[in-house]
Amino acid sequence: MRNQQNDTLFLLIKTMNKVEKRHFRLYTSRNQGGAGTKFIRLFDILDNMKEYHEEQIFAREKSIKRSQLANLKAHLYGELLVALRLLHSAKNQEIQLREQIDYARILYNRGLILQSLKVLDKAKTAAKENGHFILTLEILQFEKSIESRHITRSLKGRAENLIEETEFYASQINEVVRLSNLSLLLYGVYLETGHVKNEQEEKAIKTLFRNNISGINEKQIGFFGKAYLHQAYCWYYFILYDFSKYYRHADKWVRLFEQHPEAKKEDPFLYLKAVHNLLNALFIIGNHKKMETELEELDRFYSAADHYNDNLRIQSFVYLYTARINMHFLEGTFTKGLELVPEIEAELKKYQRFIDTHRIMVFNYKIASLYFGSGDNETAIKYLNKIINLKVGHLRTDIQCFARILHLIAHYELGNTDVLDYLIRSVYRFLSKMEDMDAVLNEIFRFLRKSLSSKQQDLTRNFIELRDKLEKVSRNKYAKRSYQYLDIVSWLESKIDKKPVQDIIRRKYLEREK
Repeated sequence: MRNQQNDTLFLLIKTMNKVEKRHFRLYTSRNQGGAGTKFIRLFDILDNMKEYHEEQIFAREKSIKRSQLANLKAHLYGELLVALRLLHSAKNQEIQLREQIDYARILYNRGLILQSLKVLDKAKTAAKENGHFILTLEILQFEKSIESRHITRSLKGRAENLIEETEFYASQINEVVRLSNLSLLLYGVYLETGHVKNEQEEKAIKTLFRNNISGINEKQIGFFGKAYLHQAYCWYYFILYDFSKYYRHADKWVRLFEQHPEAKKEDPFLYLKAVHNLLNALFIIGNHKKMETELEELDRFYSAADHYNDNLRIQSFVYLYTARINMHFLEGTFTKGLELVPEIEAELKKYQRFIDTHRIMVFNYKIASLYFGSGDNETAIKYLNKIINLKVGHLRTDIQCFARILHLIAHYELGNTDVLDYLIRSVYRFLSKMEDMDAVLNEIFRFLRKSLSSKQQDLTRNFIELRDKLEKVSRNKYAKRSYQYLDIVSWLESKIDKKPVQDIIRRKYLEREK
């Protein structure tokens, strides 16, 4: 029976490194003794498997009966989590604080009330200093429970102080929850529909944001509240095409972490997200010099990510290589950018179980764009087909749509006139179904239909006409979306000047730098 994608125990073991596996074996040898032989054997069998095959377990270990396997796997899964918790508790303050709360509970249950309060007080101080509001509130609730049930001879005003602290941290948590909810809500909207496409969608986003941000006192919220506030603003302005404000809040978000360096260790994922947004904003506004500086910082973070965990390393890889490709887009060095592809492919294969479909779609589109920009249209089509053949519903409809447009143009470049008419109708139907047509896309479709029946000597004139029309259309802010995914004007100029598209983009970059 093969079910490697869904077997939770197998996936957990595959995430473990050599240090963790060695620690687990030492942990089980101390705690299981001779009774753990079968237990360790199952672990070794699963560790040596490349894919999960249940029949291989029975073939390799005759002592394991079919009726025992489910319970044995469940027990092994639990023991693995315990061992990993013990190993990583020293690196994770949140685990340490929860451990202290557990110790306080044990002491309280044994009637050692003052000892329990002492442990809680120490844990509360650490939780406050490091912004763990939910844990702070949990500790406060425990303290209140003890004070209400026992005469502890606490200092005068103890009850009032506990009530005041509880109310303060409850309000802090409420604001963080509201802002993180808003950020997640906006992210969900973007994943489904992308940027706003018309005035109606713009009004809807503004109303959604205004309703959720009202009542938030920006001056009183703590570190994580401010971080989620900037994250929410980033998504809001990004969706609205207001890229200067998007950049401003992304920069404030990163600087916030620089002012609180301990927060990088407490929530490195949130810091990484901030850096990713800043790099994306710098790419969009074309600030090459600052993007180079921030990219070096992310590279250093990626190199140190091994000291955290695999999940952080995976996210670091995704953001770092996305930014590196964007840098090549900005500089017009598409052919040089292709050197990144083998590295990206290797990492995607290594972490294929843990990278979501959305990220893979983004990489495939960006890699296809590198090949297209370097003039290798056949390979660009290969990567675009990976997106087109996906069945993912409304996930990133913007990428799904522009993958089809770029696919169409790549076939046009190759002179595949026999399939172009079919492709034009197919893509048009898809975009109409997704309700994703805009003025830019309409002009591209008109041009392609017209070019199919045009004479060779008329093509240059057609390219010039389309470029002039698109320059007029680009004044409409809702048309900006198309230029985020496809530099159609540079492609047209490459056809007019009869030069490779990357040479046109490179020339524009050098002119901007001067």
